[in-house]
Formats: sequence, structure tokens, C-alpha cells
Amino acid sequence: MMFFKETCFQETPTGKVPRDWDVVELEKLGEKVRAGGTPLTSKREYWNGSLPFVKIEDITLAGKYLARTKSFISGEGLRNSSAWIVPENSLLFALYGSMGEVTINTIPVTTNQAILGIIPHSRDDVEFLYYWYAFFKPKWKKYAKPTTQANLTAEILRNSVVPLPPEKERRAISKILGVVDLAIAKAGEVIAKIERLKKGLMQELLTKGIGHKEYKQTPTGKTPRTWQTVPLKTVVKSYKNGIYKPNEYYHKGYPCIRMYNIVNGRIDTVNATLLDVTEQELEDYGLERGDVIVNRVNTPELVGKAGVVPEGFGKATFESKNIRVRLDNKKILPEFFSVFVQTTAYAKQVLSRAKIAVAQATITQDDLNSLLIPLPPTTDEQRKIAEIISTVDKKLELEKKEKTRLERIKQGLMDLLLTGKIRVKVD
Repeated sequence: MMFFKETCFQETPTGKVPRDWDVVELEKLGEKVRAGGTPLTSKREYWNGSLPFVKIEDITLAGKYLARTKSFISGEGLRNSSAWIVPENSLLFALYGSMGEVTINTIPVTTNQAILGIIPHSRDDVEFLYYWYAFFKPKWKKYAKPTTQANLTAEILRNSVVPLPPEKERRAISKILGVVDLAIAKAGEVIAKIERLKKGLMQELLTKGIGHKEYKQTPTGKTPRTWQTVPLKTVVKSYKNGIYKPNEYYHKGYPCIRMYNIVNGRIDTVNATLLDVTEQELEDYGLERGDVIVNRVNTPELVGKAGVVPEGFGKATFESKNIRVRLDNKKILPEFFSVFVQTTAYAKQVLSRAKIAVAQATITQDDLNSLLIPLPPTTDEQRKIAEIISTVDKKLELEKKEKTRLERIKQGLMDLLLTGKIRVKVD
């Protein structure tokens, strides 16, 4: 396969593309372009049938190919709604919610009204259309209807134009991008495998420890006989809720840690918002190596999310929806505590103590005080456990960086190939 740089372009509604490319409205490419519909939820007989029913969340979770759904409708639900059967190897497009998300269904499906089913005249073109609309996704904002929630319509999509290279070139472009997608998918599989390994190791290490032969049952489950099960308050020096300041103080100053900066039991400042604080506020709400930040207000799934401040962190504060926990490092190492807060046992304890109102959950310092921790009697064993998990985390981080690198390569290739800046020469 050969490549060459294009020099002769035409102006189109989507930008410059090669002169010998066609520019065609989607409606002319599609055998059918139609949104779905949702059967009445009050009719139990319309649901839990055998027909896969696609919602926006199914598309966002699927990636390039959609092979399963969480919900199903019955034949009666299909007949009594606007839903229709979208055959396999069609394109599914999110009109709102996750606006512009696309996927190819590998099974026949039905969809709700927020999803457009697109059946191309040539089913061989579905992959090229997938890549074109995936590439075009960031540009949909200027076409969306200005409502409370930005959304597209079936009419906007039908009238949208697609630059079409010659048929053989379309196939070649899809094949090249498909190879990169396959590499990204394999990287994702490796990441998932390492994450499962990490979860199993944490369970093993926090119930069996290292080198123990005798065990006992405790309120947190099985632990080595020599371990203690202690409430968090016995290993904490102090608690402090985060700082609150009006919006005008943001976007300059020092990093201010939010829930989004808690990743894999650690705190980072990647994409952290900046907050303008005084020297006294920086001292009062500052962070030190080994401090633990716990998210105290969030959804029930995320409340209690916690991470430890690593070495060499720099000056930073933390916002009011978080609690700073300073540990007694003679009793418990922050690195060991970082492992504990990533376990299911920790999450269950937090959820059992949280106050839940509607979709929001809150935990307090008193709630944290009563959390039970399985604790090795020596910091030496705590360190060994933390080091094992740290080794897995480093491998996980490397694989995630590789996946990110591949995604950047794919984005760059789409920009070159789908606009014709670089052409594929096909015999």
C-alpha cells in the first residue's frame, strides 16, 4: 500500500477535500435513516423480551462494535412503539446525551428515540461512515439545536454531507484505521487483565498477608492471626474539610484537588483546577506527602473515593467536597492505606455509613472514624504489600500510556486520511 500527499483540493461544507472526491448527503447514502422509540415503561409486557434495546449508555460502552445491550423489549413492545429492528452491520448514531457517539451493531437491535439507525445502500461502507462520523464528532456542537441539552435531529443528520473517496480508497482507509483500532482493543484487553490481577492481589494480600499460616475471622473478614482490626480513628492524627471559595477565585494560583484527581489510590494534579489562595490558606489547607484525600460528597458509587499524596507533590490545596486525613505513620503507612481504600471491603463500609438523599451521598469525619482496617502489626509487612501493588500499578500505567499513544496515532491518521491530506494509492 502506497501513500502520497494531495495538492489539489475543493472547498466543501466540511472543509477542504481532494477534487476527485464526491461530497454526498447522508440521506443519499442511506437505505434507511431513522430514529427509534421507547415502549411504555408502565407496560410490563413490553419489556424483558428477546429483542436487544439500545440506549445511549450501551453505545458509549460499546466502542466500535456493539454486540450486547442491558435492556430488552418484547415483540409486543416493538409493535406498540416507534422502535424498529435495525439489522446487523448498520451504524447507530447518538442524537443527544452523548451527542455524536457512533457504533456498528453486530447483532439486530432496536433503539430508543435518541439513537438514529443508519443502513447504508452499500453495507461495505458502514466502516468508512463509522470513521467519518467518529472523526467529525467534535464539530457537531455548531450544528446542534440550542436547547437545555444540546441535541441533533434526524433531519440534521440526513442533510449532513460525507466526503467520499473512490470506492477502493474508502476500503483501504477503513482497513488502515481498523488495524489501529485492533491494536487499541488489544491494549484495552491487557489493561483489563492487569486490573483483574490487581483486584485479586489486593484481596489475597489483605486477607492472607505475606508468609502467614494461621488465620482468624474478623468483622472485615479473614485476616492473619497476628493482625489487628482497628477503627480508623486509632491511626489518624487529624481531619480537615477542604476550602470553599467563590468562582472568581478559580483558574489562577495553586492546584486545588478535586475528586477527579484521585486515581488508583493516589492523588495527581493532572488537569487540576487552579485556586487563588492566601499564604495562610495555603498553610491551613495545604497538602503534604502521605496525606489522604477522601471525597465526602458524591454519588453513592463514588463517595468515599480516596487517594494518598505521593512524594514530590508540590504546593496544592483541596476543595470543600473532600476531607484531608493525616495518618500516624508509626502505626500505618500511607502506601498501605492506599491499597486498602481501593478494595471492595472499604467501599462497602463507606456505603453502609453514608447518608444518601436522592442521588447524592455524604460521609463525615465521624463516619470515617468508625471504618475498620485490617492492619499488619509491623510497617515492614505493610510496606511489602504496598510495594507488590505498586509494581502492578506501574505496569498498568505503562499499558494505559501505550493505549493513549495508539489513540493519538489513530486521531492523527483520521485527520490525514479522512480529509485527503494524505492519500492511499490503490492498484
